[in-house]
Amino acid sequence: MKFGPLKFRGPGTSTGMFLFFGVLFTALALFVPYFLTWNNMLYLTLSVSLVGMVACSMLFCLASGEFDLSVEGTVVLSGVLCAVVIGSTGSVFLGVVAGLAAGFLVGLINGFFIAKLKINALITTLAVLYIVRGLSFTISNGRAVPIDDEAFFAFGNGSVLGIPNPVLITVGLFLVFGVLLNRTTFGRETLAVGGDKEAARMAGIDVDRVKIVIFAVQGVVAAGAGIVLASRMTSGQPNSSTGFALDVIAACMLGGVSHTKGTGTIRGVAIGVLIMGTAQNAMNLIGIPSFYQYLTKGTILLLAVLFDRFNSRGAAWDDLRGLWNRRETATPARARRPAPARRT
Repeated sequence: MKFGPLKFRGPGTSTGMFLFFGVLFTALALFVPYFLTWNNMLYLTLSVSLVGMVACSMLFCLASGEFDLSVEGTVVLSGVLCAVVIGSTGSVFLGVVAGLAAGFLVGLINGFFIAKLKINALITTLAVLYIVRGLSFTISNGRAVPIDDEAFFAFGNGSVLGIPNPVLITVGLFLVFGVLLNRTTFGRETLAVGGDKEAARMAGIDVDRVKIVIFAVQGVVAAGAGIVLASRMTSGQPNSSTGFALDVIAACMLGGVSHTKGTGTIRGVAIGVLIMGTAQNAMNLIGIPSFYQYLTKGTILLLAVLFDRFNSRGAAWDDLRGLWNRRETATPARARRPAPARRT
């Protein structure tokens, strides 16, 4: 028995996630008290703003076939360093520059080790995470570094027309990275590298350069998120952002970014960020304990991986069909044995 020429074609990943988000949002609006209120919507968008900022650049990292676990360390280091520089110089400008420069340096180190030295991204970014975490504790002496300059607080606590500045920054980054992904050569090169690195190299793409640029940009964006976080908290906190990298990666994968196929859309990432944030917001409103929230996040991430497997290309269905056909056409082992000679 063989499968015929049947082919599976499902909805696009981002479209399916958009429908899922619509159903989820409607259900929560109907059954969770105070969910669909203006104040809660502002809180929801503000709570996902930092994840959204870094998810924009993580999209490029994942779509190129790599990932970055060091972003949470970069967030912390940039915030602490910014606070220390502002405290010692009294200049917000120098503090912001120092924080962004630290993120850029961290990204360059990641890119160099991964692209040039061919060291696994998991090992590299995990090691860099520990290093920058240690630097953060060393610089701050293990304590929060307070910031007294009120001009600095506008990054994280100001608003325009009632919309918080972090939300506006996140929306701006989504627009910028959306154009970068869809309208520039660099965006096409990123997807080409993630789809087939060797084919991209044969096509004349400098794969190492693309990866180094991606990680450098990733470091700057993560540093910017750390500066905004320090502004919101009015201090540099060396103990903050634990698990931040996994939240960002989960949101990207939930939005349809494939780590192995060189695919991803900025719209899908935005939807993934909103789904993660909406689920956590609803659990906070209901009063679900934090340890159950970890279970929910892990389940959502696992479902995202499964959804990526059973995406619109139907790869899993094709694999299943191929295995079945090989099973049916294979010759049984007993049939391959020569028949014993008869005695005469």
